[in-house]
Amino acid sequence: MGLRPMTGADLDRVIELEPILFGAGAWSREAYDSELTRSDRHYVVVEAMDRCVVAYAGIALAPESTIMTIGVDPQFRRRGLARLMLAELIARARSVQAEAVFLEVRLHDEGAQALYASLGFVPLGVRRRYYQPEGADALVMRLPLDAPHRRRPGPVGSEVIEE
Repeated sequence: MGLRPMTGADLDRVIELEPILFGAGAWSREAYDSELTRSDRHYVVVEAMDRCVVAYAGIALAPESTIMTIGVDPQFRRRGLARLMLAELIARARSVQAEAVFLEVRLHDEGAQALYASLGFVPLGVRRRYYQPEGADALVMRLPLDAPHRRRPGPVGSEVIEE
């Protein structure tokens, strides 16, 4: 299995997986076309040995970056592919000096929440009726990216503390 950047050539397979993974909330080809043209986005895919895309994920890069999507073909789950892709996306966020990475996950998806928690994401709150059209709630999670040697202010009246 290999991880690489997503290209337009991958979209047929991604669009095939979308309704399987996300039902009525599946993204359209147009949405992916738009995402892939943006310089502040980074999307990756994982290919199986036969070069078929079996997983994909993307991030919006900003000081507070956001995981836009992550999906793994059901036949390839529990093999570490989501963790592999998330590690790449988090590394990319660090490379642009992001302060944190955010994501939303279905409130009742305990398996995904456990994965995110194992990577250091912490729950922040719930967005009611976030996933449309079904109206499912989302848990918002945040991963702080504490860069080494980042300067932060100390208490009022103190000097700046080096970390």
